[in-house]
Amino acid sequence: MNRIPLIDRAATTAERKALLNAVHGAFGTVPNMFRAVANSPAALSSMWSAFGALGGGVIPAKLGEQIAVAVADRNACEYCLAAHTALGRKAGASAEEMRHAQAGESADPKTQAALRFALKLVNERGQVGDADVQALRAVGFDNAEITEILAHVALNLFTNYVNIAFAVPVDFPAVKLRRAA
Repeated sequence: MNRIPLIDRAATTAERKALLNAVHGAFGTVPNMFRAVANSPAALSSMWSAFGALGGGVIPAKLGEQIAVAVADRNACEYCLAAHTALGRKAGASAEEMRHAQAGESADPKTQAALRFALKLVNERGQVGDADVQALRAVGFDNAEITEILAHVALNLFTNYVNIAFAVPVDFPAVKLRRAA
């Protein structure tokens, strides 16, 4: 059972309703995570703005979703694992690519480097070194892309923590955790 109310967009304040309507416009529904975060319009605005900004960034949506499932699995976030697996498929990733990404793996060297870096950020709480950043440059990532990989990790930590801490009910097709630490 969730630990915080899920806000109903039809029965809330105008500010929350406007934000939830934007989410509804993007998804055709309001996923439970956004309904939980809507308890704070400031938090919802921050989260929604971050999704929008990164969605318009230089990192392709497919890679963003692969990073998301790797981070979700590492943090044992069933909600984000389910949501981002579905979104990754929508972004063009195969089921196999998403399963591999969940384990922090990819047959593509560039994606593999991004996933390795993302998981090192999570595992080491941001304590990466020159060699870690250089490994990304060596496979062709530029400074904007490297910064966005970190931003994707940070946003996914936010969403993972929301869903885990508040026990948000999963409203996407379930995906089994693999390697959660």
